[in-house]
Amino acid sequence: MIHNRIKTGSMLNRITRWYIVAPVITFCLLLAAFHTTAASDIAIASNYPVHSEEIKDVAELKVSIDLAWTLLCGFLVFNMQAGFAFLGAGFLQKKNTLNYLTMSFMDFCVGGLIFWVFGFALMFGGSYLAYGLDAGNTLVGYSGFFLSFSSFDYSTSSLWLFQMMFSAAACTIVAGAVAERIKFNAHVICSAVLCGLIYPIYGHWVWGGGWLANLPFGSGMKDFAGSGVVHGVGGLIAFVGAWMVGPRFGKYNPDGTANMFHGHNLSFVVLGTLFLLFGWFGFNAGSTLGSTDLRVSIIAANTFLAACTGGVALMYITYYDTGKYDIVMTCNGTLAGCVAITASGAYVSHWAAVAIGFIAVIILRESLHFVETKLRIDDPVGAISVHGANGLWGLLSVGIFADGSYLGVKGLITGSGWQLLSQFIGCIVLMIWALGIGFILFYVLKKTIGLRVPVNEENTGIDVYEHGISCYPGFN
Repeated sequence: MIHNRIKTGSMLNRITRWYIVAPVITFCLLLAAFHTTAASDIAIASNYPVHSEEIKDVAELKVSIDLAWTLLCGFLVFNMQAGFAFLGAGFLQKKNTLNYLTMSFMDFCVGGLIFWVFGFALMFGGSYLAYGLDAGNTLVGYSGFFLSFSSFDYSTSSLWLFQMMFSAAACTIVAGAVAERIKFNAHVICSAVLCGLIYPIYGHWVWGGGWLANLPFGSGMKDFAGSGVVHGVGGLIAFVGAWMVGPRFGKYNPDGTANMFHGHNLSFVVLGTLFLLFGWFGFNAGSTLGSTDLRVSIIAANTFLAACTGGVALMYITYYDTGKYDIVMTCNGTLAGCVAITASGAYVSHWAAVAIGFIAVIILRESLHFVETKLRIDDPVGAISVHGANGLWGLLSVGIFADGSYLGVKGLITGSGWQLLSQFIGCIVLMIWALGIGFILFYVLKKTIGLRVPVNEENTGIDVYEHGISCYPGFN
């Protein structure tokens, strides 16, 4: 029946289509002719001198493009919170999933408010990177509080939003290392202090016109997108937190050997890694604070090359050891490559990005073994090794592989060792600052509100104890 109706109406349909198509074709031809004429007009106009109004328009267009780029990259970095949520939840036991997700969610909520009130001012006051950031010294900034008065400006708000996402990432790094046994309120307080004090102060020394950036060796200490400022700070605070909160119940046997706690959903681990890798393009390339800096393409390519190298290297190194293709270790290798290239991505060539990613994998393996078996520190997601150890390696890699092609930063491969000296000083200062303040923070929390949930509640599941509900209905 349908076939017959189509057949008998075919002549009428062809006629009707031509009545519709013919005007459309005519319109398209006229539109093409108009564009050709317009293009010739533009070509003729280009022969005339450029007026000051046009120069002003071009300058304003550049500002708009850079502003849009920074905001877009800030949104990409915010997407990394979804990556952290998936990754951490997948590594953990089912009974503690909701607790970790809640901590990850509150990291950017609490951190955002604290960074708005005073963290941003401490970090960028005196940097002159945007309006209203003109008061500060080489130790600390003191302008831009509440983004108010002269700092209430589109450029300042854009910088604040972008940097706020970085501070939230540092907090969530800590959440993974102390998961499955820390009290929820203790972690929230830790996030507030991290976003309001620990991260901004060290960030000011490096990015806010502080003393590390002005070291007299090489080009001063360089950390392009935050291997040290973000990942190093987060990873070292995670080290102190995981050590002071203690291992999960049953993690270590009386003889000191470690037991394996299997993650409840490895699909989450892979998805989380992909989310993080996607967001890392905004993290690294966005740190130019403008797409009119054409270095963005090199930075993005270096980021991807280091990530791929880390994943491939650790996949086959693990296969050589175990005879199995371990996707979990592969994901961590990819993230280690990303962390390591974050400081140096703008300063190195593509071959160097591959080398940096490969070395990051070696550091990751050795650090994972040392932290778990020698120090007996329980880190459920490997945050200390991925972010802490490789954050430090990322800083040092600038002093080794920087080739002088961007901002004149030259490393050992150019025959100069001065930049490596600045990077080494930055690493030492980072460890003293993060480990020292981190110890004070967790010691005070331990002596006041306490760090751990009771052992019986830890065994039952923190989800029900802290939140009154399980992430998985019907699960006890």
